[in-house]
Amino acid sequence: MDTSLAVLKEMPDPRTLGDEECVALAQAVSADIARLEAVRFRALAQLSRHREGARSVVQEVAFALSLVDAHAGAMVAAAEALTTRLPRTLGLMDQGKLSGFGAMKVAAATAWLSDEDALAADAVLEDRLEDKNSEQIRKAAGHAAITVDREGAGRRVERQRGGRRLTVRHGETGVASIEVEDGPVEKVAAAYVRIDREARALKTGGETRTLDQLRADVALDLLLGGQGGKTERTEVFLYMDLFTYLGVNDDPAELAGHGHIPATLAREIATGADTVLRRIITDPLSGQVLDLGRNRYRPSAGQGEFVRVRDRECRRPGCHRPAQACDIDHSVPWEFGGHTDASDLIDLCRRDHRLKDEPGWIYRLASDGSLTVTTPTGQSYDSTPPPLHGPRPKTPPVEEPPPF
Repeated sequence: MDTSLAVLKEMPDPRTLGDEECVALAQAVSADIARLEAVRFRALAQLSRHREGARSVVQEVAFALSLVDAHAGAMVAAAEALTTRLPRTLGLMDQGKLSGFGAMKVAAATAWLSDEDALAADAVLEDRLEDKNSEQIRKAAGHAAITVDREGAGRRVERQRGGRRLTVRHGETGVASIEVEDGPVEKVAAAYVRIDREARALKTGGETRTLDQLRADVALDLLLGGQGGKTERTEVFLYMDLFTYLGVNDDPAELAGHGHIPATLAREIATGADTVLRRIITDPLSGQVLDLGRNRYRPSAGQGEFVRVRDRECRRPGCHRPAQACDIDHSVPWEFGGHTDASDLIDLCRRDHRLKDEPGWIYRLASDGSLTVTTPTGQSYDSTPPPLHGPRPKTPPVEEPPPF
C-alpha cells in the first residue's frame, strides 16, 4: 500500500519564503501532521483490538516505529483511550487543532478515571486545548480530571506519593544523575526554589559556572551536608479558596509552577507546621488579585510581592516557571517611559526577560494585568493571570415584604 503524501509535492520551498510565510507554513504543516497522527492512533488502536490487547502489541509498535518500549506503550495506551474514552480530543486532532503529543498528555492525565468520568473530562476539555502547549494541556487535563472525580483524585495522590523513591542513573565518562521520583510536590517545588535562589546568589562577577551548573553543584552540596550557598527560607505559592480550606467544599487548589492539586492535599499543605497563610482580596467578578494581607513571615517589597502573587508564573504565554524564580521587569522599558508600579511590572524568567529585549518583540500590559506579546513576524499571543476563583454571582436585591 502506497501511503506517501502527494500533498507534500505541492508545498512551497521554505527557502523562497519570508518570515511571516515561514510561520504560516509551519502552522499549516503542524495541523496536517496532527491529522496524520490521528490516523496513526486509530491504526494502533485497531491493531490492539485485533490482538485483543496482548502485551506483544507494544513491542511490535516499538519495532515498527523505532521507539523505545516505554514510548511505544504510552502511544498504544493513548490510542486505545482516544478511540474509546476521549473521542472529542481525537476530533481536535482531526481538525488539526491538537498534536499527538498533546493528546498523549490528555490520555495520561485522565488514565485513572472511569470510562464515564473520562468522557465527562473529554467534554470539558474540548474548548480548552486549542493553541495550548503541552504543559498547558497537562495542567488543563489534570484540572478536568480532578474536577470530575474529586474523591478519586485524593486517593490517587496518596498512592502516588506513597511510591516516592530516589534513583541513580549512571552515564558515560564519569557522570551520573540522581532523581527524587514522585516526591511531594510542595517539597520538590520548595527545594527547587531554594536551590535556584542560592545558585543565583553565587552568580557573582567572578563566577564562571553557568546557572545550571551552579544549581547542580548547590543541590549536591546540600545532599552531602554542606550549606549549598546563602541559606534563605523558601516559599511556594498555594492558591486555595477559603471554603476549600475550611472543608466546606472540595474545589481543586493550584500550586504555582505545578498546576491543580486535590483539595485534600491542599489542606494538608496549608495546615503544615511551617505554613504561613496570607489574606488575598480579589475582584468578586473577575477573580483577579486586588490586594494582599501583610501578616506574614519576613515581608518583602510590597510592589514586587503583589506582582508575584498576581502573576504566579512567568508571564510569557506558555512558560510555567514559578514567579519566585523570575525577574520582575517593566513591560515597557524604563528608558521608554515605563513606570515602576504594578500596572507596568510583570514576572519573566531570565530566558524570557532576555527575549523581551530582542529586536521586534513587543510586550503590552493592560490595566487588568493581561499581557499581549507580539513577535517579530506580527503574531500576537495573550497571557492573563488566572483568577483565584470563578466569577461570583451578583447578590439579588432583597425584596420588600408586601404591605398588609
